[in-house]
Amino acid sequence: MKAIVTVIGKDQVGIIAGVCTKLAEYNVNVLDISQTVMQEYFTMMMVVDTAACNQPFDALASALADYGQNHSLSVRIQREDIFDAMHRI
Repeated sequence: MKAIVTVIGKDQVGIIAGVCTKLAEYNVNVLDISQTVMQEYFTMMMVVDTAACNQPFDALASALADYGQNHSLSVRIQREDIFDAMHRI
């Protein structure tokens, strides 16, 4: 199953490394990544494959949210089909 991870917050060293490390702990593979820094704000979207995830999706989502909160970031994950449905015009 594919999912979309979004990360938003003030730019700081190690954001990509930290989020990718957290995903790796759950055996989640990064398929595509796009990131940018606008002034001092960091934004990133990732497409990930959760097929081999070693925990339930809700546990992964909670772990990413907790990671973000501990690093002054907003880190969210949504199933790709739900993300697509929400962003259809």
